Amino acid sequence: MNAVTLRRTDATRNMHRYYRLDIQPDLFGHWCCIREWGRVGGAGQTRSIPYPTPDAASAALERQRHAKERRGYEVLRPEIAWREEAAL
Repeated sequence: MNAVTLRRTDATRNMHRYYRLDIQPDLFGHWCCIREWGRVGGAGQTRSIPYPTPDAASAALERQRHAKERRGYEVLRPEIAWREEAAL
């Protein structure tokens, strides 16, 4: 599973937000859905939620991605997301 980066921009409201989702194994045999969010160019916050299987973690990632898309976030193409991460 590749990481997903979403962005929401609204210049009239001075809103420039990002949201990253990824799945990674932890040291205890669980699979974690890692969520990172904040203002573009800022430090942001991170939250990791463990799941017993990779499929459960993937399902959680997809649910969160769809929820963010309903709120106006757009999925960035991988090459754009990579450039933005390198700039941070």
